[in-house]
Amino acid sequence: MNKTTQHTPDPALVKQQIWKILEEVNDPEVPVLSVIDLGIVRDVVFNDYQYEVVITPTYSGCPAMDIISMNIRLKLMEYGYKDVKVKQVLSPAWTTDWMSEAGKEKLKAFGIAPPNPKQQVCSTALFADESVQCPRCSSYNTTRISEFGSTACKSLYRCENCKEPFDYFKCH
Repeated sequence: MNKTTQHTPDPALVKQQIWKILEEVNDPEVPVLSVIDLGIVRDVVFNDYQYEVVITPTYSGCPAMDIISMNIRLKLMEYGYKDVKVKQVLSPAWTTDWMSEAGKEKLKAFGIAPPNPKQQVCSTALFADESVQCPRCSSYNTTRISEFGSTACKSLYRCENCKEPFDYFKCH
């Protein structure tokens, strides 16, 4: 949108449309999740005839954020929004509480254990492993193999019942 536009659209209506469009922008590392499912879109702001999409990375060093920013701009351009800024903010820090319930279900169906609602520790020992449910057979008889899985935001686990390895989207 530019300053010479004859009919200025209602910013609240446009913001609602932009939120809906952002449901089509997928996370490049976990393509079954949209940026809305992931909860990284914090706000859509209208300033000086320009829309700004505010995003927060899952980790401050997340390598996917540049691609996500570019994909947000490209998707909005498809719908005619040419003057869009994507702004990254680190505070408040992203938390898995911001993920949608639908996103958590999509993770499980994709074979990645979604984050637990809160830390689930089966032992009172300090730094005990979290009890993580296998996304394939639903067993809690699992073992953490590595603190880091395919990306820094995931840990690698193995199910002791079905013997399958799986990623766990870490709580934080």
